[in-house]
Amino acid sequence: MADAKPEDEDDGKKGGGPMKMIIGIVVALGVGAGGAYGVFAAGLIGEGGESGPNHPELVRKGEADPYPGPGDADDAGAMVHGEGGSEFRTAYYTFEDSFTSNLADSSGLIQVELAASTQRDGRVLQWVHNHQLAIRSALLVQLASTSEQDLYTVEGKEALAKRLTKAINTVLEEKEGFGGVENVHFKGLLVQ
Repeated sequence: MADAKPEDEDDGKKGGGPMKMIIGIVVALGVGAGGAYGVFAAGLIGEGGESGPNHPELVRKGEADPYPGPGDADDAGAMVHGEGGSEFRTAYYTFEDSFTSNLADSSGLIQVELAASTQRDGRVLQWVHNHQLAIRSALLVQLASTSEQDLYTVEGKEALAKRLTKAINTVLEEKEGFGGVENVHFKGLLVQ
């Protein structure tokens, strides 16, 4: 009978041991996963917001642009910025050719000369230049969906400029993963 008592004591120790080990492993995995998520969410590892190779950075006035835009090398003299307004510089890209399109529900035509602006580094304007064909197509679609009546009001022209900006950014996001164009500007607008 003396031999039976130690076996009972060993069974009690073995039954609780594996269960405690499993619970300990589950808790350790949970703590480790939570800690890893916390580090990732804080931006210490992984992609921490809109920066990196595909996310052009804002450029402050007076700072050098690490990515010169198309045609920047031809500019003569140093750029001088005013002290007021935005703390970021604005760079422009002018489309060389004008855009001509039919108007929606009308026999009228629209002809526009456009420029795009950004406060981000020169990669945005390089991308606009490189994807001119796709951008031109997207802009012509927007122009063709514009009614003639919309072009006779300031609000209609502002709404068109916003749609054109969105169209450019959609193409850039599709092609490069990031938009970055803040505004489209009319250099000329003619409705016939």
